[in-house]
Amino acid sequence: MSRGTGASTAPDLSALRGPSTLVVVTESPAPLSAVSQDYLKVIWGAREWSDAPVTTKLLAGRLGVGASTVSETVKRLADAGLVSHRPYGAVELTEAGRAHAVAMVRRHRLIETYLVQRLGYGWDEVHDEAEVLEHAVSDRFVERVAEVLGHPDRDPHGDPIPAADGTVHLPDARVMWEVETGEYRVARISDADPELLRYLEGVGLVLDAHVTLDERRAVTGVVSVRVDSVPERVELGEVAASAIWLTSRV
Repeated sequence: MSRGTGASTAPDLSALRGPSTLVVVTESPAPLSAVSQDYLKVIWGAREWSDAPVTTKLLAGRLGVGASTVSETVKRLADAGLVSHRPYGAVELTEAGRAHAVAMVRRHRLIETYLVQRLGYGWDEVHDEAEVLEHAVSDRFVERVAEVLGHPDRDPHGDPIPAADGTVHLPDARVMWEVETGEYRVARISDADPELLRYLEGVGLVLDAHVTLDERRAVTGVVSVRVDSVPERVELGEVAASAIWLTSRV
């Protein structure tokens, strides 16, 4: 899976330093192939912010592969007891599949956070780097990163970082396109489109920004937003407004 234009080579993480205290590492489930890990992660991620069923068509689109490839891989995952799937039905994770998926999501989001906070990457660059590194690093390395970063609970885009025990806490947030007018705080921005991330950063729509939603014109597909730190009003189309999650300012 590739989104965005991250740097072409993986960063040198040899400079990673942290306290000399003992790190207690929670072991990930028994290793799987990178392809299987990606499928499980995408299945889990597709349901994280949506109640829509995960279909083989959806997986083909997100993974950038053909429908036949998805069907074959899903069958292998089902045979391994990691997913359940009936023909033409939704693909769902089993308990074992969820454990693998959440472990990979934790790796991915911790690595993204490290790249932004310690190596100076932009939030629009980190996805592709994390996609490579998450399959290469050890459990101990992942927990060392978590310790050095102070055990963060969200990644650079506002997605929650699962705890080492698999616990996930979603923020109480709603999509900008669906909320009523009022005052809000930005809680999450989808990382699916790096170009959109760059645009939103340019107009001040970043994590924790205080915004006022003045108007939503459904007929024309536009919302009018004021960002507290920016004097100009911002108008967003439905696609952009649907990529931003808002929560209470409190």
